[in-house]
Amino acid sequence: MKKNKTNVKDQLSRRSYIKKSLISSAGILAVPSIVPASVFGKNAPSNKINIGQIGCGRIARDHDLAETLPFDDARVIAVSDVDLNRAQKGKALIENWYSNKKAQKKYLNVKAYQDYREMLLDKDLDAVIISTPDHWHAQPAMEAAMAGKDVYLQKPTSLTIAEGRALSDVVKQTGIVLQVGTQQRSSSQFRIAAELVRNGRIGQLHTVKIGLPGDPSGPVVAEMQVPKNLNYDMWLGSTPEAFYTETRVHPQGDFSRPGWLRCEQFGAGMITGWGQHHIDSAHWGMDTEFTGPVEIEAIAQFPKSGLWNVHGDFMVKAKYENNIDMFISGGYPNGIRYEGTEGWIFVSRGSYSATTSDPVKQADNSKALDASNPEILKSVIGENEVHLYKSTDQHGNWLECIKSRKEPVSPAEMGHRTCSVCLVSHIAMKLSRKLHWDPITETFVNDTEANAMLSREQRAPWGYQHSKLLTHK
Repeated sequence: MKKNKTNVKDQLSRRSYIKKSLISSAGILAVPSIVPASVFGKNAPSNKINIGQIGCGRIARDHDLAETLPFDDARVIAVSDVDLNRAQKGKALIENWYSNKKAQKKYLNVKAYQDYREMLLDKDLDAVIISTPDHWHAQPAMEAAMAGKDVYLQKPTSLTIAEGRALSDVVKQTGIVLQVGTQQRSSSQFRIAAELVRNGRIGQLHTVKIGLPGDPSGPVVAEMQVPKNLNYDMWLGSTPEAFYTETRVHPQGDFSRPGWLRCEQFGAGMITGWGQHHIDSAHWGMDTEFTGPVEIEAIAQFPKSGLWNVHGDFMVKAKYENNIDMFISGGYPNGIRYEGTEGWIFVSRGSYSATTSDPVKQADNSKALDASNPEILKSVIGENEVHLYKSTDQHGNWLECIKSRKEPVSPAEMGHRTCSVCLVSHIAMKLSRKLHWDPITETFVNDTEANAMLSREQRAPWGYQHSKLLTHK
């Protein structure tokens, strides 16, 4: 018998309460709610929101900083990066930006750190932007929350489902504002497409097809000496020890696409890299933002040699409780196609790109919104129909919510739920068989092998399970 929406939400609430109680009893996250200093202090919302940038690489420079610095109510006052050269270049970029905008040399002295935890001790800091490699997303986000800082977190939300659940619970417990960097939520075509689907403009939705690029295999590489400017042990973080090579980490000479994106030790490849963007947008139209599939199966090709070992060509099929089938594959055009009983809608990024090194050519991704009948796209959503959260700028929405204390367009729990679909898809790729997923308990049904893959062993002293901020001393 199918559960109705009310029952699902009730069960989710019970599950969240039980899990939080268990976590607290285990000695983790047992803290009172924290209100960011910016709400009452000298840096109140009527003044500037003081921001620290964690990670100063490609995404930070081309996307997060570029889209935050122009806001007058924001002021980036600190940076941190395990690569000191990148920290210094991030500091220079921000200082030069402000000097040019204010026409004043040395307008701001940006503090630079190699360890973000030292930066989090700064009481003048109200918020942080986290633009680190995937395996360094959840831990600094949780620690920032515990320090009372609001967070803008690049996707994917976490490296594992266990880590993502812990993050979402910390955010809820501390009351900070966390915005996930799924910026398609702030692109009008994705909201319009979802609204049209939710309001029945293509009839009953039954199928969603998501096109994602894959990644190529990589070269065989030799060990290299660790650069003096890089804290490589901290860069590896909670993942296993591995010899240094520039191809595994990030380029020392520029800010082009880094090699870690193609190493499973630090992520899962494009299924999480762009998958969290497109699955998040698809969930918007499917009305499944706080749940997940009940069945999932996948096939994928994995490299047999070389350093880069994330998936190449693949196909995922996920079935949801509302009888919608989702297919994800590199064989589809990059974007999302909603198919209903009375037509279809396709939506993509169009000409938008987050960085100059995005893996999809704009020429292959040019049509932002299309439909089986052009009249569908002209349909006006009525006053009493479903209207979705409207945001025109992901970073701007985050800043607005820091001031208002309202929930942002891409909150932590929503990000965790989307990332979970990416991660269970990856597990299905590895096991090559149908899996049954319970989105209430966030476990596989009667499957010890699959459930063992919901978390990873964390190498001490790194990882949220070893963090002094997140455990009792």
